[in-house]
Amino acid sequence: MLYKLNRSLKSVFWKKEQEKKLVKLFQSCAKNIPAYRNFLKKNGIQAAAIAGIKTYDDFRTIVPAMGKDNYLRAYSWEDLCNPSALILESLVLTSTSGSTGTPFYFPRNGSVDMHSSVYHEMFLRNSGIIGEKTGQKKITKKKADQSTLIIVCFGMGVWIGGVITYQAFHYVADRGYPLTIITPGVNKKEIYDALKNVGQKYDQIILCAYPPFMKDVVDEAAENGVHWRDFNIKMLFAAESFSEKFRDYILEKTGMTNPYRNTASVYGSADLGTMAMETPIAILIRRLVLQKTPVAGRLYKKLFGEAGRLPTLAQYIPSFTNFETVGKNVYLSGDNAMPLVRYEIGDNGGTHYFAEVEKMFAEEGINLRAEAKKVGIVDTVVELPFVYIYERTDLSTKLYGAIIYPEYIKHGLQHDELEDYVTGKFTMFTKHDKEQNEFLEINVEMKKSVTVSSSLQKIVAERIHIALIKQSAEHANNFSMLKDKVKLRLVFWPHEHPLHFQLGAKQKWVKKAPVKKVSEKIKK
Repeated sequence: MLYKLNRSLKSVFWKKEQEKKLVKLFQSCAKNIPAYRNFLKKNGIQAAAIAGIKTYDDFRTIVPAMGKDNYLRAYSWEDLCNPSALILESLVLTSTSGSTGTPFYFPRNGSVDMHSSVYHEMFLRNSGIIGEKTGQKKITKKKADQSTLIIVCFGMGVWIGGVITYQAFHYVADRGYPLTIITPGVNKKEIYDALKNVGQKYDQIILCAYPPFMKDVVDEAAENGVHWRDFNIKMLFAAESFSEKFRDYILEKTGMTNPYRNTASVYGSADLGTMAMETPIAILIRRLVLQKTPVAGRLYKKLFGEAGRLPTLAQYIPSFTNFETVGKNVYLSGDNAMPLVRYEIGDNGGTHYFAEVEKMFAEEGINLRAEAKKVGIVDTVVELPFVYIYERTDLSTKLYGAIIYPEYIKHGLQHDELEDYVTGKFTMFTKHDKEQNEFLEINVEMKKSVTVSSSLQKIVAERIHIALIKQSAEHANNFSMLKDKVKLRLVFWPHEHPLHFQLGAKQKWVKKAPVKKVSEKIKK
């Protein structure tokens, strides 16, 4: 089934669509999903109450939130799925590792891939690669002459990024767009070979990758015989947020000139596929609120609250997936072979309807559409709702797109060989050096009176590395391809040093990267 996104629909329509879809999804899951029926019963929601949930107000006040521990891990895999899905539907399985390191497999049906294709088509339209009338069965010669190469640089293993990107663009191509797709994954040699051997045969190239990996590809191109200004490049990112400084860096290095149309970031997950996407207006909003003016500061707070780091801002299609926020927690709901209702995905953030965002800017004397017209993107504006998200910094961090949980590091430090030297406590950060290269810094607490030698540093690094490779398939895959790029940087600290290891305080395993470091560290 082809879904046509109507750009003329107003914010109020999407608000009603979201509320209608949430109630409908709830009733369907309560009726058809064995695990969800039991989950509701455990939460005191009886049959009469279920039948009485007919409006969004009912839904919001009665329906409980679910998460990995109280729902996904509490029931059998089969009971979490629509009974007909495992028998009658063609599915794709993708895997993610939880906080324990145990993989969880999400089954995905064709409708989720189709939804993803609508978002990817929206990027193609916004970037100017295809026009509003393209995609009919009959392609005009002029448009057919505009050839496009998609290079999928996400991992192509059991993780969702590479596979769903390929599937999404394949769906778009099946609708009549002249696209060519190649899937080198995170193999830089294959990426450069594709660019050198076939890249110049295409009018435009879209590179799809994790932000830190994309930066490596960009930075190392010249030494591999690739010169970006030989190509018309556009880029699609996913898996983690990045700064506007990072975006500008990539644009400058590649010769891309339009930050709004040439780049976008996907907000997706193994749970429900592509859930939202950066649009030109979302990128413009981020850049406007980062200006060093009192107005921009007030707008930042109105939009993002007290978010300490710049969130990803994306728009979502309520007909596919929906977001709600309670406090700082983001809940998502979406239909799939394994449907989810008010699911706490583990990200912080919030939501705004488009009309609300326009009003925020108007209150500060700014006409958002006029600003869009100034930068030449007013034709891309669609009144879909916004979601902003930033990862929970106390639960995990990321290195080249791979989620790194504290449990992985704990496992390495708890080795018998180290028990006389380290306490097992640590704090880790994902940081960037002056050249914007991403790395993982792990601050390790030593036992009292332990002197750190070069041999001990080497052993600790080796044990953590082995633990990461063993417990995170994503990191292992990255290491097999990137080697030194994903090596760890260890800092050893005296026992109970107050910067990271306050006596009597709950240990913060993951923190935001500090602006400055004190001088008492022992050695890097």
